Amino acid sequence: MTTDLNELFIQPNWPAPAGVKAYSSLRHSLVGIPQFASSPNNPKPGNVDRARLKTLLQLPNEPIWLTQTHSTIALKATAANSGKEADASFTDETNQVCAVMTADCLPVLLCNREGTFAAAIHAGWRGLANGIIENTLKAAAIIPEEILVWLGPAIGPDKFEVRQDVVDAFTQHDSEAKTAFRQISEQQWLGDLFTLAKQRLHKQGITQIFGGDYCTHSDPDRFYSYRRDNGLQGRIVSLIWIAP
Repeated sequence: MTTDLNELFIQPNWPAPAGVKAYSSLRHSLVGIPQFASSPNNPKPGNVDRARLKTLLQLPNEPIWLTQTHSTIALKATAANSGKEADASFTDETNQVCAVMTADCLPVLLCNREGTFAAAIHAGWRGLANGIIENTLKAAAIIPEEILVWLGPAIGPDKFEVRQDVVDAFTQHDSEAKTAFRQISEQQWLGDLFTLAKQRLHKQGITQIFGGDYCTHSDPDRFYSYRRDNGLQGRIVSLIWIAP
């Protein structure tokens, strides 16, 4: 029986070239599995069933897995960089699979119109505020006007409760970021990661932005959510590569 990938993964709805392959896993794909150490009180979430992932998507190579730390480091997707500390990878070569893992943070997938560039970014609020998008574009030395972006599943603007320090982290860089926050009490705000990412992308000259319509927190049937499940959850895997 042929597996219907549409039931296991989201395929971005964007005008990417045919040679650019991109996916974001759904919970029932059983790819980003939760695993625990000695007990549920000592969680070690985020393990990935790599063999299942490779089989389902017929990946050309093992993805370049990163040690994600909410940094602003972007590395080229090469075997030598696999496992290194970074929160984004990029490539201009075929069959090099860029991958990030999330569970409320924002996965950002990028490609260019020619289909000769691809990148995956893990954009939690810290990385986003500190410049992970800007650093990825700089490291890749890519022309922003040629870039297409897809914003994957992340915690939505009605669920992402933050305090003043998060608001300040963005607004001290750009006063326009204030429009991405809605105050709900003296100390609490609701933040919109999708809008914050779009603002950063626009300032880099990128206007072709798609996605941003899947809330991980509000859809437990399809997505893991760190906040909703108190950290006891698996991971969404978002991947992109250039096929020959």
